[in-house]
Amino acid sequence: MPSLKHLLTLLTIVSIAACSAPESSEESAQSSAVFNTTLSVKEVMALVLEPASDTLWDSGGWVLDASGYEELYPTTDEGWAFVRAQAAVIVETGNMLALPGRAVDNDAWMIYSEGLSEAGLNAMAAAASRNKDDFFQAGAKLYSVCTACHQAYNPDINNRFDIEADAESDAD
Repeated sequence: MPSLKHLLTLLTIVSIAACSAPESSEESAQSSAVFNTTLSVKEVMALVLEPASDTLWDSGGWVLDASGYEELYPTTDEGWAFVRAQAAVIVETGNMLALPGRAVDNDAWMIYSEGLSEAGLNAMAAAASRNKDDFFQAGAKLYSVCTACHQAYNPDINNRFDIEADAESDAD
């Protein structure tokens, strides 16, 4: 017959084992998940992020030129719904860029990916409420995140403003 000391030791071991958290099914699923990252980062940028970002930037703000003043914001329910959907694409692109197989590192890259998603969420909320100022600010945040990431990871990239400036100087 086991002694009281042995029973207490066994009870302590069982109690400790019962208190340790088993790996959750979410953690288990995530560690065994397989992601299709066939598209390169460059392709995700060109085919997914750029078109959605351009839509947001082209749909917020103002233009004042020789022909007058023009607001760029959507004017219909369908227009606001469309820019909201494009903002959702930006949210998910942040997630796509953070996937194993695409993430360059677990440092600044992840911060920029999260910033991209945050800017998209801000744009979605602004589009849903038709808040022009917030929509403009979301576009500005998106631009800041993109610019910072390009400076950190691809400083040789030419953005469209550099290209337009080069074209104008070549025309002179």
